Amino acid sequence: MKSFRGVMAGALILEAITVGLAVPVVARLGGGVGTAGGWVVIAVAVALVVCCGFLRRTWIVPVILALQLALIALVVTLPAVTVIGVVFLAFWLWALWLRRDVARRMAAGLLPSQQDPDRTGHDGPA
Repeated sequence: MKSFRGVMAGALILEAITVGLAVPVVARLGGGVGTAGGWVVIAVAVALVVCCGFLRRTWIVPVILALQLALIALVVTLPAVTVIGVVFLAFWLWALWLRRDVARRMAAGLLPSQQDPDRTGHDGPA
C-alpha cells in the first residue's frame, strides 16, 4: 500500500494549503489571527504538513481524523473553516474505505493484476 501513502501525502498538502488559505478569512471574520480560533487554524495547517513525515506509522490515520474534527469543532466561531473540515473528513473517510476495499480484494486475489491471463477464457485476438 505504498501508493496509498502517496495519495495521503498529496491530500495532506492540499488540505494544508486550503486551511492556510483560510487564515485571511479568520483575520477578517473570526476576530483576527491572534485569537484562539486563528491559532487553531494555523496549528492545524502546520500539523497537516507534519503528518506527511509520519505516514508510515500506524497511528497517523486517527491523528488525521482528529485534525478534521478540530476543524469541525470551530463551527460556532468559524463556520467557513468548518466547511473545509467537513469536506476533507468526507474525503478521508472515502479514501480509507477505498484502501480497505483494495486490501480486501488484494487478499482475495481479485485485482486485475492478480488474474492469470490464461484463465480468462480468451484464445487471444480474434
